[in-house]
Formats: sequence, structure tokens, C-alpha cells
Amino acid sequence: MVRVDGDRWKRRFPEKFVPMEEIFGVLRSGARIFVGTACGEPQALVRGLLDHLRASSTELFDLEILSIYGLGSAPYAEEGLKESLRINSFAIGEAARDSVNDGSADYTPVFLSAVPDLIRQEVIPIDLALVQTSLPDKAGNVSLGISVDAVLAAVEGSKIVAAQANPRMPYVLGDGIVSLRDLDYVVVHDEPLLEHHWPLPEGVVKRIGENVARIVEDGATLQVGFGGLPDAVLSHLSEKRHLGLHSDLFTDGAAELLRSGAIDNSRKSIDPGVAVASFAVGRRETYDLLDKNPAVLFRPIDRTASLAVIASMRNLTAINTALEIDLTGQATAESLGGRFYSGVGAEAEFMRGAALAPGGRSILALPSLSPDGRASRIVPRLAPGASATFHRGDVQYVVTEYGIANLRGRSVRERAMSLIGISHPMFRPRLMEAARELSLVYRDQIYRSSDYPEDLEAWKVTRSGLWIFLRPVKISDEPLVKEFFYSLSDKTLYRRFASARREMHHSRIQDFVAVDYSRDMVILALLLRGEREVVIGIGQYSRGGRGELAELAVVVRDDYQRRGVGTLLHTYLTDIAKRRGLVGFTAEVLEDNLPALKLIKKMGFERVAVDGGAEEMRIVFDGAGGR
Repeated sequence: MVRVDGDRWKRRFPEKFVPMEEIFGVLRSGARIFVGTACGEPQALVRGLLDHLRASSTELFDLEILSIYGLGSAPYAEEGLKESLRINSFAIGEAARDSVNDGSADYTPVFLSAVPDLIRQEVIPIDLALVQTSLPDKAGNVSLGISVDAVLAAVEGSKIVAAQANPRMPYVLGDGIVSLRDLDYVVVHDEPLLEHHWPLPEGVVKRIGENVARIVEDGATLQVGFGGLPDAVLSHLSEKRHLGLHSDLFTDGAAELLRSGAIDNSRKSIDPGVAVASFAVGRRETYDLLDKNPAVLFRPIDRTASLAVIASMRNLTAINTALEIDLTGQATAESLGGRFYSGVGAEAEFMRGAALAPGGRSILALPSLSPDGRASRIVPRLAPGASATFHRGDVQYVVTEYGIANLRGRSVRERAMSLIGISHPMFRPRLMEAARELSLVYRDQIYRSSDYPEDLEAWKVTRSGLWIFLRPVKISDEPLVKEFFYSLSDKTLYRRFASARREMHHSRIQDFVAVDYSRDMVILALLLRGEREVVIGIGQYSRGGRGELAELAVVVRDDYQRRGVGTLLHTYLTDIAKRRGLVGFTAEVLEDNLPALKLIKKMGFERVAVDGGAEEMRIVFDGAGGR
């Protein structure tokens, strides 16, 4: 990065460019000191402050360090400084977590978008702000660089502002441009900016990323929450087009999408043509990308995380993570039981805003297991003391490595079934038992633990040109299947079940949705109408006690019969059965069900017996006759 030499500004404003000890000489006991955010932390100034306190430990008491996402080292808790200062964090970083939980540091839960106003109105007055900036440009302006969020409000509202002007800080465009005249003290100090990245197990992240990519649409405007998983998920969106960015956080993943052209911001309804964020956490290459880049603007957090702005942004897609989610859909990103872990942050506002935005989508992506692999992230109830960061009414999509659960418009029972279906297999039986005990699901709910075969999802077109989505049934599909059966005419029901019964109670329908995929298969033929799925046909095979032969049944909604749906279901089930080692199908068809008899004869079935008005048919697959 090309920089303008700051020496002439030292000559012009000698009173601002002073030794560090002179800055901290103005401190008095009880002062509140704001420290710049995350990777924008002015490390040299923080070290200078601590050196000053060690040298004057008997003169200064009860200083308060106000921090947002502290990612640097946190020597504030060292024994010799406990009488001198105490940290108060709006969002708990790893360095301060133990101190907050043992009571030697404070945590102030607040939406980050509210922090600038708390500073301006002096609800939280600041005596000294320690921030980091770029070197001055030709006009005498510096950029707050990778941390604008609440830092701008601190610069504007603090009684004294001390800046570390770092040649390595990028000159990020937007609202974080400050005149030297508005700074009280400036220390020029060259040192590497803090960098941060989150290593995660690639296999799990890859599967989660692939699932998220199925939800994110071309032209969506993205928000990326704090943490390794949301950022890593972005690498799976490189094939998307015309994405935008409006986020509290700018990450390595966002930088890569900007470089590749996947993010071009061309379809944003607010701030079109530019990516907008408030602070950056990442690697040096990401910071270099931000330097004087007109395609990226940093704005204060009360602008980027404003609920009114988010909710009015078309196709806003918020991608965040959580520590735990319970079977009703409420989740915590702040605490594990009574132990504080993170903070309120801006994620809850983005999830709420995305739920309100036209075409918006809120996505909660999380691994199914805790980092040590010993606990499920999906739990019956949040642990006592946990905070519900994300309200169950704001969570739409929940994504793990085992699939996607869409909770929007779903009952508690449907939510519980969907979330159990994407939990880790070893915890599913326990979750189902807990759901029964809590009356979240039916007391007699059947559960068969086998992984959903996502590879069997496919788009197909019938001979009449009708595009339908074929997928295996899920245990959460009971309402869809019930709706389908009640849409059938009496004649179709009779032909399928050889019975005039109309009722399709839970006890009857769950036999269709609780499937052991390793033995049996039920395929739904669906039309997709926005988020809504409509079942127009069901194909099923069941091995029963027939070994390598399975019994086949197909039923199609009356208004879609004779359009090739039944043929397509039969063909698809045949292909699945062959791949799974079956040698053929049997089927029972009423003698007066002429359309069905015609269809299966056309598919190669032959009659082997007649019993009580029903014909037993059989087909042996090509190449299986000698088995």
C-alpha cells in the first residue's frame, strides 16, 4: 500500500504528536477508557497504558476498559493491575471469557447497534478513546480502517481521543474518515495488525456449506455473523451470481467472494454497487483488499445493524451460528447454561430483520456436535441460565451437516421432528424420547434412525413436460402427506388401499413417513410453490419379508393422473431398488383398477396370481433373472 509520509503533519501539529507517557498522564482514577474493536485494537497504545499503570500502580485506581470483541492479548486481569482497572465488554472475546465468568471482569449485554447512541447520550460516557488509524492523507484525514462500528461514536463523543497511526492500517472508505483536527493525540507506530481466523473440521464445514448454498439465491444480499463457521460457509457460494454484502462484519470469505465476482452488489436495494460493513476480522490479504477500494464502504454499526434498514432490504439473507438450539427453534449464541460465552452482538437484529425483509431469509448454521464431540448442539430445551439470543419466531432455516430444517410457519411438533432429523445420528433416539416426554411430538411417535439419503433428491420432467421434484420422505413430512391423502378422491383412495375409509390419522400416516431407508423407500413427487411444497404423488417400496423382492405402490393425485407422474415414480423407484440390490417388485392391484393395471403392465409387470378381486403382479429387473 502506498502511504503519504506523516512527518509534515508532525511539524504542523506538534501538540498532537507526543510521547505516549504524556497521553496517559492526563488520566485520573475512575476514568473510562474505550479500546478499538477486534483486529483494529491499537496494540501499542494498550501496551503503553499498561506500562503506565504498572509504573503508577499506587496513583490510579478503578479505571474501566470498555471493549467490543477484544481479540488481542488481555493482560488486564494480571494480578498487579486488579486494583487499577477492570474490563467491561459488550461482546465477550476468548481473552476475557474466563475473567467475566469468574467475576473479575464485567459484561454489558446490549445490541451493538445501540452502543453508538449510548456513547453519544453519555449513558456510557468515555474519558479517553484509544483507537487505531491509517497515516494521514494529503488533506490531513485518517481512516479508522478496519474498525468503524462504535469506534466512530467513541471518537466523536470521548473527552480525549488518542490514535495510533499505523502505516499498515488500510485507508478504508466510508464514514470512518476523521480529520487530524478531531484527534487530541497521535502516536505513529508501525506494527502488524491483529489477524484472526478460525480453523474448523473441513468435512463438517463442507457439508454445512453445501447445504447453505442450496438456500442462498442469486441476487441475495448477505450478512455474515461472527465466527468461523459463517465465514467458512461463504466459500461454498462462489458459483452464485450478483450477491451483495450488507453486514456488521467483513471477513476473509467475503473478500474472496468479492475478488471472484460472486459479490458484485449489483442487485442491492440499499447502497447498490457497494459492499457495506462495520468492521473486519481476517488476514492481511483481506485488509489489503479494503485499502482505498471504492467497492467497499465501512459504516457505523447503528447504520449497518439498524433493524429498520435491514428489514427494508430486499432479499437480505442472514447467515449466523449458535451454541445450542432447542427443539422449538429458540437458540443461544451468548451462553452455555449459566456460563457467558459471547454477547448479544448484532446477529439477533440481522436474524430478526431478515425475517421481516421482503424475500429475506434467516439461516442458522451449526455443527451437530459440540467441539469435543460429546454433546449435541440440538437439545430438548436450552440449558438453565442460557439466553435465547434468537427468538424461535425469527429462525427460519437451521442447517447442520445432516441437512436443512425449514421452521418457518411450522408448528412446535413439526419443528421438533425436523430438527431431530438433522441432529447427529447418535443423539436422535435420545432427542426423540425427550420430545415425547415433553409432549413436543405424539406420544406414540415412531422413529427409525437412518440417515436421510439426500443424494436421492432430483428434478425430473414427465412425458407431458411437467417438472417435478422427487425426494425421499422425511419424518417431518406428516402434514404434507396427510394433506395429499385428503386431496384424493374416494375412488383413488379405494384403489390404493382397497378400503372406503377416509380418515388418515397420525397413527396411519406415520407408517409412510417413518422410514428405514436402508430397507424401504418412500419417494414424494412435489411441486414447489415458493417455499411451499405440494405433494402430487407418492411412490413406495417395502421389502417386508420378501428378501430381494419388494412390494411397490404408487398413487397420484387425481388432477395429475395421466400426465406421466406415476410412470416417473415407478422408473425412479426401480433405479433406486436396482442400486440397492433388489431383484424385482411385486404389486397388488384391484382387478377393476384398469389404469393402474395398464400402467404396470406397460412397465413390464406380469400377473402371477389372482386373489379376492386383486391381481398379484411381479417384475424381475433386467439382468436379475438368474439370481
